[in-house]
Amino acid sequence: MAAVRVRQHVNPLAQKYQTPVSPLDWEKVYAKPNQSLHLDIGCAKGQFLLNMAKIEPNWNFLGLEIREPLVVEANKLRSKLGFTNLHYLFCNVNNSLESLLSSLPPGSLQRVTIQFPDPWFKTRHAKRRVVQPELVAELANYLAVGGVVFLQSDMEFVAVEMRDRFAAHPAYEKIGTGEWLPENPLPVPTEREIYTQNKGEPVYRALFEKIRNSD
Repeated sequence: MAAVRVRQHVNPLAQKYQTPVSPLDWEKVYAKPNQSLHLDIGCAKGQFLLNMAKIEPNWNFLGLEIREPLVVEANKLRSKLGFTNLHYLFCNVNNSLESLLSSLPPGSLQRVTIQFPDPWFKTRHAKRRVVQPELVAELANYLAVGGVVFLQSDMEFVAVEMRDRFAAHPAYEKIGTGEWLPENPLPVPTEREIYTQNKGEPVYRALFEKIRNSD
């Protein structure tokens, strides 16, 4: 398969990404729409979710990605392999999350991963980072009590910002006593995680559990 050339960075504030996606018909997306859902925000090529869907057939997996060519290719591969518990969606999560999650079967969202998001180094670009307070609050509205959010980055300042924004919301409780989780609690690493660790560089990880519903 020819490699798809895709821009590394996409500005989510650009005009072309301001239209929210329409709610999905979950009955058409998944063979068993009432299974627990794992949402991966910024799924890139989708390899992580593909491997997860393979080893956890009793879960549904949804990958959200702002770079449309990656989504097209990921869904082609998904269809070719015949997965019925996996779907990828092109969208800007910062304006589409509400419409997507509000149509989900209640209580089905059980796990969220945000892994190695675009760091947007410059302070003036901080609003382009994916984990904004609004996203944290929207996830709190739809994540089931007992559900988890797993965050990781190889950029410490990004990991700190993500962790602190979830820690500041009363619906979540951080799991683990140290500053960072020493190990990935999931059975599948991302490509970026493998690449970072092979270079001998640190990965900063945090895990949160939703302990109460938002007021």
